[in-house]
Amino acid sequence: MRTEPPPVQLPEVPRRDLELLAAARHHDPFAVLGAHPLPDGRVRVLVYQPHARWVHLVDVDAPMRPAGLPGAFVWTGEAGVLPRHYRIRWGSGAHADFEGYDPYTFPPLLSDFDLHLFGEGRHWHAYRFLGAHPHVVDGIAGVRFAVWAPNAERVSVVGDFNAWDGRVHPMRVRGGTGVWELFVPELSIGALYKYEIRHRGSGAIFLKSDPYAQLFELRPGTASQVAAPAAHVWRDGEWLERRRRWDWQHAPISIYEVHLGSWRRREDGGFLSYRQLADRLIPYAKEQGFTHLELLPITEHPLDASWGYQTIGYFAATRRYGEPDDLRYFIDACHQAGLGVLLDWVPAHFPRDAHGLARFDGTALYEHEDPRRGEHRDWGTLIFNYGRNEVKNFLLASAMYWLEEFHFDGLRVDAVASMLYLDYSRGPGEWLPNIYGGNENLEAIAFLREMNQVLQSRHPGVLTIAEESTAWPQVTRPPWVGGLGFSLKWNMGWMHDTLLYMSKDPIHRHYHHDQLTFGLMYAFSENFVLPFSHDEVVHGKASLLHKMPGDEWQQFANLRLLYTYQWTYPGKKLLFMGQEFGQRSEWNFDAELEWQALDHPPHAGLRLLVRDLNRLYTSLPALHAHDFEAEGFEWIDCHDAAQSVISYQRRHRDDFVVVVLNFTPVVRHGYRLGVPRAGRYRTLFNSDSSFYGGNDLGVLAVDSEPVPWMGHPQSIVLTLPPLAGMILAPA
Repeated sequence: MRTEPPPVQLPEVPRRDLELLAAARHHDPFAVLGAHPLPDGRVRVLVYQPHARWVHLVDVDAPMRPAGLPGAFVWTGEAGVLPRHYRIRWGSGAHADFEGYDPYTFPPLLSDFDLHLFGEGRHWHAYRFLGAHPHVVDGIAGVRFAVWAPNAERVSVVGDFNAWDGRVHPMRVRGGTGVWELFVPELSIGALYKYEIRHRGSGAIFLKSDPYAQLFELRPGTASQVAAPAAHVWRDGEWLERRRRWDWQHAPISIYEVHLGSWRRREDGGFLSYRQLADRLIPYAKEQGFTHLELLPITEHPLDASWGYQTIGYFAATRRYGEPDDLRYFIDACHQAGLGVLLDWVPAHFPRDAHGLARFDGTALYEHEDPRRGEHRDWGTLIFNYGRNEVKNFLLASAMYWLEEFHFDGLRVDAVASMLYLDYSRGPGEWLPNIYGGNENLEAIAFLREMNQVLQSRHPGVLTIAEESTAWPQVTRPPWVGGLGFSLKWNMGWMHDTLLYMSKDPIHRHYHHDQLTFGLMYAFSENFVLPFSHDEVVHGKASLLHKMPGDEWQQFANLRLLYTYQWTYPGKKLLFMGQEFGQRSEWNFDAELEWQALDHPPHAGLRLLVRDLNRLYTSLPALHAHDFEAEGFEWIDCHDAAQSVISYQRRHRDDFVVVVLNFTPVVRHGYRLGVPRAGRYRTLFNSDSSFYGGNDLGVLAVDSEPVPWMGHPQSIVLTLPPLAGMILAPA
């Protein structure tokens, strides 16, 4: 058995420091631990390792003596014999349990400039120095940890490498910045870790995941994990260069919204990986003619049922589908196939999970202390404090991270309305007004404007898309004219009016004709996306197919008509997965889509209809070049409420198409329609085609007549198929 040297009492090791180390309460462990010069020219080394019964200094082959408290060991010797970074060996029995470099020999690694920018809320790349990063110091590899916890008395890195014991690796605080850091030498990539935080006022201890972690263990585990540096070799340079020069306002944008965990599953019911999804989802979306995928949040989240909207890891791709490089591979493959990728991103709120951001250092650090500002009661979540520089920086850096490190082509920003209004979903007395007495969240507004300016200036061609459901003005106008600066906004008003109209029995639709026409009063006030999203096919709202009235034939005809209307109406397009083939059930996040439905002709026909609408939309400038400008749209007749028919032109320069939509199950024979030019008109598209499951009513081509009609010098006479839409163009 190893014999232990007798303990020594050295005046230069204050007992109070040892007691604080043993109690895991020392605010400045580097002032005590490690090597420190003594007045007589020698050097003292102090190691505190609570699990050790003995410690040996490897480089001088000398045992360290117990220093008065269990786990504390000291060595005193000549300064010149000890290297700057020395190694220690310790054990709890006869044999060594550990050998490695003493972490307390390494200097501060974070630059003052980084910390200064972070404190000002202007460090767009804070993820590069906060969190856990493999790093090399003086030729020694290890992991550099850094976390913001300004109200902590002590912060430690704990993990599977130190028995999750907060006494082993206490961190140093960087002055008044509130940032704590520690370099742990020789720590391996993949190590599990958290931060153990002791609040300086109450003494309460919190065990928290890393807010800046770039990897987490697979749920239900909640530990952060040291991520390997990105190794993926990008091959999308040509795509990024085209995106930089992309005139997206006048280009077709048709978005397929996808929840990766329920689009398809493996045969055993498990998730497809990012790489498997690349092999299956990309060809499908391309075949269907979509220009972009929009992924429901793949930021790490503990609860599957939140669909990703209760985010824990704002810098971590969920492990459900693989590693970060697997996601990079997926996005790269999308770009090489000519498909853009948008990320659903959630800066409006975060969950209360004990291991997450909530009361991170024992105080309302990321949120507001007052629940009238800091809680979303509807969702059981907490609201970010956008007025705090470090919190704003956290979110700005997260947005930048996904664009720069994963090459996403844009962010769909969730729940913007809840960010803009202090009284959002709150009654009297449940909210606090701003400094001017209003209900506008001034800090959130400033944050959104800054976010849009920063992202779009640094990444031209990247889209930011607001899910904003109110009449807030100028959401998609530049901040310098008073706008919020988003590229696009979901047109929730159009969506609600349209679905309400389509849910009516056709016999009653003529009473609600204005729900089809009113949207053009504001259609060009913003850059709109027309969304039929996941939110419309859950929680008892029924699938789009089953929102439609009538028997099965009418339901499918109505849905074909609805999509024809959506794809020919001004605005970019968005459709949630499964609705392109008329899934019958509501979306279930816990199972794959009802792909077996495609064995039935009406479903297969609907999928072909969406494919062909996308092909027309993307190939005809008249259908996309002026989605945001009134010059691209002209009513032919918006007043035919009696027959529930609307007709309009979509235009680009001298080219145009004529769209006519019949919202009743009645065939309209001899329907006269004004047209701007004499000649033959051919049918480019008919949703009543038997190819899509219809009856092939209508005409293939028709010659105009010199009969003035609806303000036009020429007119054509059509047979309008029931519950159907037609697109015609001059031959």
